[in-house]
Amino acid sequence: MFPRRSCLALPTIARLVRFNGSSSHITATLVPTRQLESETPAPLTEEEFSSMIVHGRSLYPPLYHPRIHSVPVAQLQFRAYHQQFLELYMHLVGHAAAALGIPISRPVYLPTQRSLWTVPRGPFVHKKSQENFERKVHKRAIKAWDADPEVVDRWVRYITRHAMPGVGLRVTQWKRAPLGIGQQMVDAAVGQTRMGSGANNVKALANKIVQQEL
Repeated sequence: MFPRRSCLALPTIARLVRFNGSSSHITATLVPTRQLESETPAPLTEEEFSSMIVHGRSLYPPLYHPRIHSVPVAQLQFRAYHQQFLELYMHLVGHAAAALGIPISRPVYLPTQRSLWTVPRGPFVHKKSQENFERKVHKRAIKAWDADPEVVDRWVRYITRHAMPGVGLRVTQWKRAPLGIGQQMVDAAVGQTRMGSGANNVKALANKIVQQEL
């Protein structure tokens, strides 16, 4: 009888069959229970990994796709009073761009806008006692390249829908016009002008206006 193990190697089964003397009947029906090792799956690329839904991926820095043609399509500027909210929102924007395959730059630190106010503590006795207040506006900027305008619009709608409270966003997009747009603009401008207005027609119209005014 075979051992109780569920998985038997093929040489062990062959020896048992040869010992029982009925190899001509059994060898035609035996199938090895342990198959060959399956082919190892191809490793995921960074682009494929970014487009997948992986829980906990937001804890890591986003993927920055390399730009190919260096054609600018959008520029985003962020402003906030609290730097923690600004950094968190920049992290969300970077992951959204990586998932959509948009090549973006790393966050650019713009100069911080600083404002100071001096306010008197009281109008009468405490006139000379003054209090100072300070406000800082932190700014960041991100630039995007080599992306389809529809993809950029979807990206902007997503980050606008999930905007961080207390963080301002200003988006500047550049869209490419098709070839021949200059000739189309010239044709449209010529079509709006009155053709065939000669000097005689202009003079007759002027005389008519003068008669009506008089």
